[in-house]
Amino acid sequence: MDRKTTISALTRALEDKGKRKFSQSVEFIVNFRGINFSKPENRLNLDIILPKGKGKEQKVAVFGDGQVALEAKNAGIAPADIFDAAGITKLAADKNRLSLMAKEYEFIAQPSLMIAVGKALGQRLGSKGKLPKPIAGISTVEAIRQAKNRVKLTSRGKYLPVVQCLIGSEGMPIEELADNFEFAYEKVKAKVTEPSIKSSYVKLSMGKAVKVEAAKAA
Repeated sequence: MDRKTTISALTRALEDKGKRKFSQSVEFIVNFRGINFSKPENRLNLDIILPKGKGKEQKVAVFGDGQVALEAKNAGIAPADIFDAAGITKLAADKNRLSLMAKEYEFIAQPSLMIAVGKALGQRLGSKGKLPKPIAGISTVEAIRQAKNRVKLTSRGKYLPVVQCLIGSEGMPIEELADNFEFAYEKVKAKVTEPSIKSSYVKLSMGKAVKVEAAKAA
């Protein structure tokens, strides 16, 4: 895969906007060959921190108290989206809000509250693939930045040889979309090796998939 073919595919995908009155996501799709996805050890479950971000604001909730809560507030997280131990219990009881947040938010937590989060919220958030990432080895500010830019790339179903994830939005500069595509592609290649990658595509959320053709030798 080279930069020119990536840019070409993204350009064609972005031309398929139609007359949508909203900003569409740009998606990345990979098809595989020769991998038995019925085996759990072969399934993909990658966390990817997009280097150029998602191109739209991502809501983040923080489970933390004391210094973590203060740092989260100073980083721009709304007080209503910062939960201490008591707040975790209240959120667990507010099923409507929790369901909405599971769709719209990414979650991070200080390690000392991970057990409380697991007991109170684990079943609901786990079923949505939204269990919080612990704030470990990095600052609260960096954890928030990563959460804003994080996407998951996971196998679809048990046996389907395909993965798909967001790599940005249509309003982003095409070079930044290419950076995100290449970063995600390298993450997949590091997991399965390139011969196992049958094909890759890009598309707008409401558009047709455009194949990213491999560069041909001169």
